[in-house]
Amino acid sequence: MNTQCPPWLRASTTPWTTEELADRLISGRQVARLVQSGDLIRLRRGCYVPGHFWEQQSAETRALHRIYAHHHALLGVASAPPVYSHTSAARIHGLYLWNVDDLIHLTQGFPTSQHGHGPDIRAHHSPLPPQAVSSRKGLHITSLERTVVDCARILPYRQALIIADHALRLGGDRQDMQDIAPQLSGHQGIARARKVIGQASALAESPGETLTRHFISKMRLPMPEQQVQVRTRHGDHRLDFAWRELRLALEFDGRIKYFAYAPTDEVLFEERRREKALMEDGWQFVRLEWADLFREAELRRRIANALHRASLLRRKSA
Repeated sequence: MNTQCPPWLRASTTPWTTEELADRLISGRQVARLVQSGDLIRLRRGCYVPGHFWEQQSAETRALHRIYAHHHALLGVASAPPVYSHTSAARIHGLYLWNVDDLIHLTQGFPTSQHGHGPDIRAHHSPLPPQAVSSRKGLHITSLERTVVDCARILPYRQALIIADHALRLGGDRQDMQDIAPQLSGHQGIARARKVIGQASALAESPGETLTRHFISKMRLPMPEQQVQVRTRHGDHRLDFAWRELRLALEFDGRIKYFAYAPTDEVLFEERRREKALMEDGWQFVRLEWADLFREAELRRRIANALHRASLLRRKSA
């Protein structure tokens, strides 16, 4: 790292504008040298973030900080604060995103154009009643329900369903989402938005569970129950999916499920212990990992075969 970088700047975790750096006696030439050395990362024109901080962030966190940098660069410049919408609002709300770019989306209630915005900005024009706007982390963003509708209008179905599932799980109101859709009648993607809202489930605990449910539905396999609570001699155990009458469970073993919340070895041990008890009681398990969701023919065969075996066993024991 450039030894000329001031310690206070190297230790910072916030964006800095050219003007703010100048107030701290860092000239434009010094900024250029710090960018060249990697001590500063240019996020957009006139706005920077310390390099050491940037290097430690995940791709998703970087996308979020690009939004913060955009907002920071507009402070004292824009006549009115922007309203972040679509996938930008989804990021700020903390919703799960899958395969989504890091474009920054803004919505205004009056006609606007792309002219004057950077290449990473998408400006939208649609009605924004007061109840459609909320505030979070100091930014104006679309409400949770409006965000779901907007995302469903611009994203493919599966990506939008992941967002809708998570929003419902966080307390989003399905009826409010359904009421918003007619207000945007005529806007592109509104039919898909209605479908997403109708099919969304508050029971999905991860993107993998959302995609698993969508896969089972698409393949016209018998639909299982979600988040099924069953009792074992070692205590209650919750199954991601289950065909209860067949005693067949389907568990999604994705990294989000097991690593996002950092469960202890003891928690994992107790979970497996209860599963063994269920197997002794006649339960069978199908286990999925993320990659399985993209081998559709093989996955359909596995689930169909498991359903067939479980049905045969059930008839024999009847």
